[in-house]
This record gives sequence, structure tokens and C-alpha cells, in this order.
Amino acid sequence: MDGIQIQMENMDKDNKESYNISAENTKQPSSNPNPQTNEVNNSLASNVDETMDIPTTTPTTMPTDWSTLSQWIRCMCIVTFDLNLGQALEFIYPKEFMPSEQEVTNICYMAFPDSNSGCMGDTKFHMRLRMSPDTSRLKKSQQFRCYNSDCPPVLKVDQSHYWGFVYFRQKRDANLPRGYFQKSFIIITRLPFFNLFYEMLTQLAQKYFNDGEEVLVQACHQINNDWPQLQVGGTFNLPLFDQCYQILVPRASSRKAMPANDSSVDSIEKLEKMERPLTVKIIASVNEVELFHSLSFIVDHMYTLWELVLTAEPIVVVGTSPADCSHMVQTLVALIAPLEYCAEARPYFTIHDSEFKEFTRECGKVPPPLILGVTNPFFIKLLKDWPHMLRLVDNQLNMQRQQQLAFKNSRNTSSVTSLNGAGGLKSGNGNSSSLNGSNGEGSAPGLYTKYKPYLKKDKSLIKKVLLGLKTKRPEHVQTALLRRHLLELTQSFMIPLERYMASLMPLQKDISPFKSAPNANAFKLDDFLATLELSGPHLTSPLKGDWKGLYRRFYNSPNFRGWYESRHKELQLTLQDLQLQALSEANLEQWARDKQEVEIIDMILKLKQKLNLYNDKLTNESSSWIGSNGNTATNTRDQIRAQINCMKELLPNDLKNVVNI
Repeated sequence: MDGIQIQMENMDKDNKESYNISAENTKQPSSNPNPQTNEVNNSLASNVDETMDIPTTTPTTMPTDWSTLSQWIRCMCIVTFDLNLGQALEFIYPKEFMPSEQEVTNICYMAFPDSNSGCMGDTKFHMRLRMSPDTSRLKKSQQFRCYNSDCPPVLKVDQSHYWGFVYFRQKRDANLPRGYFQKSFIIITRLPFFNLFYEMLTQLAQKYFNDGEEVLVQACHQINNDWPQLQVGGTFNLPLFDQCYQILVPRASSRKAMPANDSSVDSIEKLEKMERPLTVKIIASVNEVELFHSLSFIVDHMYTLWELVLTAEPIVVVGTSPADCSHMVQTLVALIAPLEYCAEARPYFTIHDSEFKEFTRECGKVPPPLILGVTNPFFIKLLKDWPHMLRLVDNQLNMQRQQQLAFKNSRNTSSVTSLNGAGGLKSGNGNSSSLNGSNGEGSAPGLYTKYKPYLKKDKSLIKKVLLGLKTKRPEHVQTALLRRHLLELTQSFMIPLERYMASLMPLQKDISPFKSAPNANAFKLDDFLATLELSGPHLTSPLKGDWKGLYRRFYNSPNFRGWYESRHKELQLTLQDLQLQALSEANLEQWARDKQEVEIIDMILKLKQKLNLYNDKLTNESSSWIGSNGNTATNTRDQIRAQINCMKELLPNDLKNVVNI
């Protein structure tokens, strides 16, 4: 491994000298899509602005800014394979959103499959990219503050990462050197709307391969002109050429009032004015993936995977296609919904990613809490010390054969298992080094782990799913069955935590209008575990086992920390609202009778400070929060203003002028 590292560093050093992108250098693809054999480049963006061919003609409705487009997507780009340079950025639009040099490098290397998998034809997959630490981008990220405050955790905009949706095409072409055409169409966005962007990807990529780069230009302008502002809690019509996507962006809870969705009304009016006929495609969910598509061959170990993801264990997903890997990683993250997965997850990862050393070498002997989707066999040896490896079925036909045989031969297995070539479940000996063995056992699809689950599996549910395989139950029905069961399982696990967290709220009598808002009580693991006897998950879940042991493991995971920080912040905000509400209803005129002028001035300053904070809150939130007594935040704000005016009347005019109140 040290030799490989030295070789990679030398390759990086040699290729930092020059990397010019030109029209002549972006027309010659190669038959080998493996980036390990390509010339490595770390300066992909250095000359992009000067040499990239951006069309000078734009639609007559050219926008003065990209404010709407930037809410939905960042940019669209084309990556080609150059015989001399390797993967190269050929085109990007809008040019104003040119990624940084490091981001361009990552996009180019992950735009093609990272192995000799022979992905002929068209392949769709997605990736996750770390943003460069750019101050200007951090300022612009504030545009999603309102959206993130209202949407469910799984739909939040990540403030430090992009999503990339890739349409890779490889086909034979005798007219090109080495006889292959290779190119990728990519949508870069901040939104985890997988179903929406995969639909857009299919439509736009096919148009691009037929009509060229002008498709990207027209699509970006149409999105910026015809799409509504990004909001939560409404149905949106998103026209794109001859298609119209209808989506629903759900609200996190009913805690906030539902405002009228003016954007939806505006988008309908725009659709009615359009001359071209549109085919409406309803997308039932913008982010929910087909669970059964990835879990069908490993359904017997679904509960083990649920525990591994719940506790943020390091998992490497090994497949032959980036499409299979990215779908499986997203499926794993979805296992614990609606709980937010707070560790790192990379649906598709290559050895050329800028975080390669961080994730694989700098972590020492303890792997980080991370889910990696990889296709390069090099990772099997590199990550041999990782405790959990999930190997995928090579292709769809083989997967169907495995499913049929798994139904006939399924039986109870030990904690270390794999799915052998014949399709039956086979128990392992617990030695992870067998992954690299010469007997071929390690190449069989399945889960390789020494982990001993805390809970016993629900055999009746597994039998029901396997029976669906035999009776050829539709995949979406199988997915609905699994999603509902996993949702109930996660809710059963989280309800005791939510109930205990609510008990940490101070009593109403501790909230005084003349004192600072009290803090929520601290979370104590032992106190929480003591509540499980009377109100534990065994009351709502059919699963039996060591629930306390699972809670202890969860307590030390990033998922608990992320959940706790979010809930603790909500409690503190609620306490501040209650304290401010009490202050707005207090009789300050009576309080001020025996107070000196300096104390009254101090109270006025505190009221103005709280009023400013409340105004910021109302500005950032798209809807008013309804308090416990039924008064809205707007009413509370007006009452605070009245209290300020009341206090001002108690001061002499000269003091009002001196303190500038």
C-alpha cells in the first residue's frame, strides 16, 4: 500500500504542470474507463475560463441573476474522456457557477466508473461532493436557512456538500481512437431530491446527446424563469421542455401554520400561458428510493444492517457498477428514516477523491463512522480491516436468480454470513481476511461482519417478503411493506428518547419574566435507561432482545449527537419563547413603581434586544409559530412593543434623548 501511495503522489506531482482544456482535446474517448490507468490531473479548472466554449447566444429572456436556478441546481456540466488528459471538463453552464479547482477535479474523476466493469450503454448514478471552504459560498448558503428550518431532516440542504447526478454513456465507435465513445452529463445541486433529479437527468441527457450543449443553456434559463421559489409545504409544478414534474415538498411537522402557497398558484398560471403541450409526471416522493431493489438479496440480514446504520458503524459497499453502489448506500441511509443519518455517507467513491486519504489512511486502526460505495477492487484490500463489508450482486439477472434460490434455501445463519455463488445462505468463520482469499468465497455477494445484533429478527416479516418473491409481488409493493415496517421499528426506538427529552423541560413555574430563560436539564443515560421498564420500545415493537445494549451503543454514535443537539436546540428556543411571552404579559408598570430610572432603562434595552431577535426570527421563518396560549409570534411581538412604549412613558424626556431610545 505504501508503494501505491508513493506512485499516486508521483503521478499527482508530474501532472500538476499543465492541464489545458480545448476543443481539440475533448473528442477522443478510450475503451478503458478506469481512472487508475489515466493520467492524473489536479489542475482541471486552471484554464477552464479561457478555453471552455460557452455559447455566446442565450435566450431573449436572459435573467439578470440566477436567484431561482441557484435554489434548485448549482450548474450542469459535461465531462469527456481525452486520450491524453484523461477525464476532462468539456462544458459547464451557467459559467458564473464554475466550481473550484478541487471541486472540478472531484467531479471529473467521479463522472466515470472507477473500474473495468464494462458499463456499456447508459449508466445513471449519484455522488456526494465536499464543497471547498469559500467564504462567499458560505454567505450564499444562508438562502436555505428558512427551507432547512421547515423541511424534514432527510430533505435538508447540506451546508458543506453538493450532490452530483451523473448520466454516463459508453458505446463502441469505430471512428474514434481506441473505438469507444465515453461522456457524462452531470447535474450539480444542493438538494437531495433523488427522484426528481434522476427524472431530469434522463430527459436532459438524452436531449443533450441528440442536440448538443444548447440544451443545457435552454434548461437553465427555463428553470430560472418558469420554476417557483423553493419552499416547504406545497405542491410545485416544474416545467422542463415538454415535461412538467409535479412534486410535493413536505413540512417537518404541524408545529407551524401552513401558509398559502403563492408560488404554486403562480406556476400553474405560467403553465396555462405556455404554448407547447406538456406531459405532466407526478413524482410521489422527491427522495424515497426503492428499498426492495437493493435489499432483495440481503433481506434476511435487514435488521443487522438497520442496527449498523443506526449506530453509524463503518460500512463499505462493494459493487461492479456505480449505479448499484449509490442506490445501496442511499437505501442503507433510508433504513433509519425518519431519524437523520448524521455520519458521513458517500454513495460513490473513488481513489482519486480529495478525501481518499482522510477516509482510508489517516483514520488509523479505527475506521471512521462512514458508509462508502466503491467499485474499484483495490478497496477490498485497502479496507480489509473495516468491520463491515457488503458485497453486491454483479447484475440484475444474477440478482433475480439469487432471489429465487435464496427463498428455497434460506435458513438461520451465524452473525458472519455471506451469500454464496449458488444462492444459498452460507455461514462464515468470522475471519474478515477471507475477503481476500483465493478460494473465491470472499467474492460472493452478502454481508461480511463480526457484529452480533442486539435484537432478534422478525421472522414473520422476512417470510412475508420472501413469499412475495415466490409469488412475484411487484417491487413497489415489497418496498412499501419494508418501509412501513422499518418506519415503525425506528419510531419504536425513538419514542422513549423523545418522551425522556420532553421530561427535561423545566416546569412552568421556573419561567419568570424578570429572569433569563432557564436551560433544559441535561440528558443522563442511566436515568433514561431506567425509564425503559415502563415505557420502552418493547411496548410497540414485536422485536425482542437487548434494547438497553442497543441504546448504549447508539448513545455513543454521531446519530445520537445529531438528534440530541437538534432536540436540545428546539427546547431552548421553546423556553425563550415562553419567557418572552411571559414578559409580554407581565405588568411592567407595577413592577417599575419602586424601581430607579437606571433599572427602567435597563429593562427597555432588554426588551428592545429581545424584540430585535424576534423580528429576525419572524423574518427567517416562513410561517408563524403558535404558542401554548394560542397567541402567534406576531401578537407577542406587538405586545413587546407596547411594553416598551409603556416603559418609555415612565422616563423624563431628557433621559429619553440621552439614551436615544
